[in-house]
Amino acid sequence: MKAIVYKKYGPPDVLEVTEVEKPIPKDNEILVKVHASSVNFGNLVLLKGEPFLARFAFGLFKPRYSIPGGDIAGTVEAVGKDVTQFQPGDDVFGDLSGCGWGGYAEYAAVPENTVALKPANLSFEEAAAVPMAAVTALQSLRDKGRIQAGQKVLINGASGGVGTFAVQIAKSFGAEVTGVCSTRNVDILQTLGADHVIDYSKQKFTENNQSYDLILGVNGHQPLSDYKSALKPNGIFVHVGGSGAQMFQAMTVGAWISKTSGKNMGTFLQRANQNDLVFLKELLETGKVKPVIDRQYKLSDVREAFKYFEHGHAQGKVVITI
Repeated sequence: MKAIVYKKYGPPDVLEVTEVEKPIPKDNEILVKVHASSVNFGNLVLLKGEPFLARFAFGLFKPRYSIPGGDIAGTVEAVGKDVTQFQPGDDVFGDLSGCGWGGYAEYAAVPENTVALKPANLSFEEAAAVPMAAVTALQSLRDKGRIQAGQKVLINGASGGVGTFAVQIAKSFGAEVTGVCSTRNVDILQTLGADHVIDYSKQKFTENNQSYDLILGVNGHQPLSDYKSALKPNGIFVHVGGSGAQMFQAMTVGAWISKTSGKNMGTFLQRANQNDLVFLKELLETGKVKPVIDRQYKLSDVREAFKYFEHGHAQGKVVITI
């Protein structure tokens, strides 16, 4: 089968399209014919081995996983003898980041609990845009942020992959949502249902005389003091993405702020979870959430997909068609 393989950390140019052995599913695995995947920030970390601490998970001197790619959407071709949830012909979607990656390939053999049935109303490309980004948004809002109906929620970096899902998921929980984005993305956030949109080129979110119960820092380089000032007493700030310096601040200074101010500030790492995929499937099928796709690339053009993604200006998701 064809797959994207890399043998060393580096820029997108280290990615190669090559022929590898088609995997054989183990007793508890399913073999998925992959129709589409997507690009996430985690894929960029896996590619470059940066920040350096990530190499303790991905391989210290060279990549531990030769085929990158976390998100998949495809069709079950075969099942192991112990598989009970799926059968050949089922359309599925899921996140392989917790079981060895391998999504940028024509086939993937994966444990059955890493995928769920694909939302019936989505194409394979749309479904492949969902798992990592939407689960990140869901877990950061619900589990870390403890979102409640009626709360005022600010999402900084609301027009990217995680951000577009976060706006919609927060609305599904009954929150009043404010999204922060650039001028060209204002219309997108309004279409997704954001109650208020702040164009950061015209106004800082710290200047609108508003305070929030929950803030998601999906992207940006603001100091933690900005987020702290915009939080209500007992409010929660969740660092989901942004600069490495900001992540370090959230882990260190954020812990100190949480102990001394009554405002909870911390960072968050997504965990692949089948139950969350099923939860999102219901939101997607009822139309409460929909993926936003910026660009689609062929598997042979994966280098260009990564080069575009790493600029940080994608409107929603970048999808790879297999």
